[in-house]
Amino acid sequence: MKRLIKKVAVVGSGIMGSGIACHFANIGLEVLLLDIVPNALTEIEEKKGLTLESKVVRNRLVNEHLANALKSSPSPIYNQKFASRITTGNTTDDMAKIANYDWIIEVVVERLDIKKLVFEQIEKYRKPGTLVTSNTSGIPIKFMSEGRSEDFQKHFCGTHFFNPARYLKLFEIIPGPQTSPEVLDFLTNYGSQFLGKTSVVAKDTPAFIGNRIGIFGIQSLFHLVTEMGLTIEEVDKLTGPVIGRPKSATFRTVDVVGLDTLVHVANGIYENCPNDEAHELFKLPTFINKMMENKWLGSKTGQGFYKKEGKEILTLDLDTLEYRAAKKANFATLELTKTIDKPINRFKVLVKGKDKAGEFYRKSFSSMFAYVSNRIPEISDELYKIDDAMKAGFGWENGPFEIWDAIGVEKGIELMKAEGYEPAAWVTEMLASGTTSFYAVKEGATYFYNIPNKSQAKVPGQDSFIILNNIRETKKVWSNSGAIIQDLGDGILNLEFQSKMNTIGGDVLAAINKAIDLSEKEYQGLVIGNQAANFSVGANIGMIFMMAVEQEYDELNMAIKMFQDTMMRVRYSGIPVVVAPHGMTFGGGCEMSLHADKVVATAETYMGLVEFGVGVIPGGGGSKELTLRASDLFHKNDVELNVLQEYFMTIAMAKVSTSAYEAFDTGLLQKGKDIVVVNKDRQIAEAKKHALLMAEAGYTQPIQRKDVKVLGKQALGMFLVGTNQMVAGKYISEHDLKIANKLAYVMAGGDLSEPTLVSEQYLLDIEREAFLSLCTERKTLERIQFMLTKGKPLRN
Repeated sequence: MKRLIKKVAVVGSGIMGSGIACHFANIGLEVLLLDIVPNALTEIEEKKGLTLESKVVRNRLVNEHLANALKSSPSPIYNQKFASRITTGNTTDDMAKIANYDWIIEVVVERLDIKKLVFEQIEKYRKPGTLVTSNTSGIPIKFMSEGRSEDFQKHFCGTHFFNPARYLKLFEIIPGPQTSPEVLDFLTNYGSQFLGKTSVVAKDTPAFIGNRIGIFGIQSLFHLVTEMGLTIEEVDKLTGPVIGRPKSATFRTVDVVGLDTLVHVANGIYENCPNDEAHELFKLPTFINKMMENKWLGSKTGQGFYKKEGKEILTLDLDTLEYRAAKKANFATLELTKTIDKPINRFKVLVKGKDKAGEFYRKSFSSMFAYVSNRIPEISDELYKIDDAMKAGFGWENGPFEIWDAIGVEKGIELMKAEGYEPAAWVTEMLASGTTSFYAVKEGATYFYNIPNKSQAKVPGQDSFIILNNIRETKKVWSNSGAIIQDLGDGILNLEFQSKMNTIGGDVLAAINKAIDLSEKEYQGLVIGNQAANFSVGANIGMIFMMAVEQEYDELNMAIKMFQDTMMRVRYSGIPVVVAPHGMTFGGGCEMSLHADKVVATAETYMGLVEFGVGVIPGGGGSKELTLRASDLFHKNDVELNVLQEYFMTIAMAKVSTSAYEAFDTGLLQKGKDIVVVNKDRQIAEAKKHALLMAEAGYTQPIQRKDVKVLGKQALGMFLVGTNQMVAGKYISEHDLKIANKLAYVMAGGDLSEPTLVSEQYLLDIEREAFLSLCTERKTLERIQFMLTKGKPLRN
């Protein structure tokens, strides 16, 4: 049966409910967001003479909650304009409206009695066949649907979004006793294709999959920190990016999420899982109980494990429970991993460490391996679901079974036994059967060890993905130190950057030219895309800095020209070039997207020409391209300066979009040409599809433009007046003025006496000249050096 979701109703508008409503608005749906009617007037409402019957009062809670969500940072919505897709109301006056909605999601307080009352109300108005789901984080689904009709129970299950709903990819689907398989299949596919999530069907067990394992991991660290006498900073250093976890690591993450949230889930597991072999681990340590008493819950109460005083961040001493100045954490074992780029390759080294860090990793990984092996089949029959849940819900780069594979299954068991743990029997049986790893890659697909069948089975749902990790070596056509070219099949190549942070230097530029050469000779099209954390942070500024310091201006000029020529080759080649940006897409990474035949961006693309931050203007065709795009938007009798000024400000303020949809507003993506995909896992396959479509439609190499309208002195004068006023008002520094005026000269097309049509090459030449002249400035070199050493811009 085909099911269309056009309208979604969300009942409950707290942080989670508003976040879920915003995410459905993100993907273009009409959303109804409801909450209860307040039972008393506020002082302000009384002064205004309002009554409890006034609509503004009755909808106060829902409107306040949604307004707070829309103001929060990071934003729950791709573009503030999308908020107009959400209609608010209250559960007393507006519940009848749900009859017209295709999916009703309950997101009220975590109390079974209240949820059951809400479902009773929903059943009065919903149409038969309508989906009803609960966003519970732990209440058993079987209890919620008791007493409801057969049709309700058939179409009811848990859909657990993780907070924030926009950013965390885990979407747990928990069937009730009567949930129809059709509903589970539909939600699994919808979560992946439309919501951009990793859909995981979980069993109806306490805390489901993500929180059961995640809270075990955090509770285990709470006990380990005391046992090993570690500081908060040390644990956060050991459990952050070095092992492929978020920068907020453990304690900072708890501060952001809220200690009360974590305690609520941990208590639930402790009370409801008496037979869990790690039952005692879910008991809260003394310091946690004390923090709960003191209401030190984290960011929401102004202090938790960390506390901000003025500009200083203080840390809680777990022994004295007093705040102190932060201490630096250093471990010899971590130094050994500095040359290992990928976290997955570091684990073998980390567990061999001879210091406290090595001991910490041996203890924490062995307890985690034992725990996850024992949760099968209790929480899941398939091991890959546990890994998927931890990666998507907690931002781990690798799940526990993947980490265990990286260390070696036998080595993992050895570590466990040394710490007094035993793996579940099925792990020993797996090794005895001759299977030595939990995962294997065959013909570009990932296989997992299927425990009941005692054999490798294909992880489902991969048919709509292209996983570069799985084809990197088998489908390699060519590579150098900075990039790899792979054959995606059907005549389409993919170019994947391999440099640090995917920066663009000489080797990457050579690879782009090689990929276009190969495509023009033997293939039909090219995708430039990767599956790293970020697409590209831009040009290799270290190389630019060295040339500028050594005053090798001829070499620098040639390097910039090569960059420009390569970007123009992306635009003007005999085959379609599709660029697939995601995450940070800065500077040169953005310029590459600007020159693509088509951009297939993920919704979470943060795109910007940020060169001002290092004291230069975009020099890889970015300044030229925004001038050209402004020219294409000039209309007869319009004030052409307005459009140009808008694009000038995009560069001068180093604006970075907070989503791909915002990049349409800044002119960095183009409506009608570029597209957005919500699920990053589908991006390369989607980009390949569009490259193929263009090739099959009869792609012809475009002709370089010679009709770019520039406004000369008319624009230059306006820009210079504006920049001088900015300096006078102390909004920008003297050096900012110098950079802005260089950009003004380029985007005006020079000091021509009247509007003129010029070629792209003319603009590239003056752009390169401006870029080079800024590289001779001491203050620019200071900015580049500061960015290289500190990782942030200097305002000098």
